[in-house]
Amino acid sequence: MNKEYLFTTERLGFRNWSLDDLNSFAQLNADISVMEHFPNTLNIEESKDFMIRLQKHYTSFGYTYFATDLKETGEFIGFIGLKYQDFESDFTPNVDIGWRLKKSAWKKGYATEGAKKCLDLAFNQFNLDTVIATCTIQNVSSQKVMQKIGMQKKATFKHPKLKNFPEKQTCLLYEINR
Repeated sequence: MNKEYLFTTERLGFRNWSLDDLNSFAQLNADISVMEHFPNTLNIEESKDFMIRLQKHYTSFGYTYFATDLKETGEFIGFIGLKYQDFESDFTPNVDIGWRLKKSAWKKGYATEGAKKCLDLAFNQFNLDTVIATCTIQNVSSQKVMQKIGMQKKATFKHPKLKNFPEKQTCLLYEINR
């Protein structure tokens, strides 16, 4: 596939979002399994709004949760990247690293591969000193990725954006420093 990537890894291509991604992104966000650790799935309008926010974030910061493809085929598999977070907490504002991949891309090492590259960019291109990651205490898969990329568990906290979802509000904070 001849897509214009901002950067790549051995198997993945990373780019800013395009309206061409909307249907695939909406399918990802509508998948109950993918969204298990979030309050709810997203419909197409919510996915479009989220995608537009990610495009604007890229324009403002030079990074975002990047649209992520398999390089070999050009297939969209989800997102991996960095995002400025300023929700109210003891550890924000800060930049977090995150990922959301479709089920067919699970357990193949893509999240770890992409996250390692994004950490490299965070420290060496964007000159960040610290990157955080958060997830629900139930999200063991994301915790494993955080550990594989060298992050350390720092705290358990009640996520302010999840106060209406008590079963998901207890989250873990991971951190890595330059």
